[in-house]
Amino acid sequence: MKRIGLLGGTFDPPHIGHLMIAQEALESCHLDEVWFLPSYIPPHKHRKVASTGVRHRVEMVRRAIADNEHFKLSFVEVERKGRSYTVDTLKELKTQYPDDQFFFIIGADMVSDLPNWHKIDELSRLTSFIGFKRPGYTMSPPVDTDIIAIDMPQVDISSSFIRERLKANRSCRYFLCQSEKKKYIEEQKLYED
Repeated sequence: MKRIGLLGGTFDPPHIGHLMIAQEALESCHLDEVWFLPSYIPPHKHRKVASTGVRHRVEMVRRAIADNEHFKLSFVEVERKGRSYTVDTLKELKTQYPDDQFFFIIGADMVSDLPNWHKIDELSRLTSFIGFKRPGYTMSPPVDTDIIAIDMPQVDISSSFIRERLKANRSCRYFLCQSEKKKYIEEQKLYED
């Protein structure tokens, strides 16, 4: 039986914050692996799917995690297409890997929003959550939801922050952390106006 952390997101683009969270969850919760789950269409996004196509987002995640043997890329949401509800993802993974234990990784802001998640009661029976504490957020999970609270050094970075810097032709050298991923973004002319 493996203990597997799941980190979902648009990853448009993936950045050091995603990698730091995944590594901290891996070590703090004694996970065997962390699977990155690029979404096809996230349910909470009301704008277009992403500023880049899913093929590019998947390739950027692949390059971002390539040097960590404990990080894996899962295509479960991309292959399913449509809106990516976490409960559907967990049901599919539990069917494919019935002996493994899954932990869904989220930030403190998402913990407070869990009562609004699609079929949260069913989801809470399928997984435990790893919630990263953040200043200014109180974790108030729904009743009967297992939350493992983790401290994390604060790095205020987001994919939208990265996109804006790239559009302004500013350096993202230490935010993207891997030259291969940066090279891919430049070659594909991603995030340019």
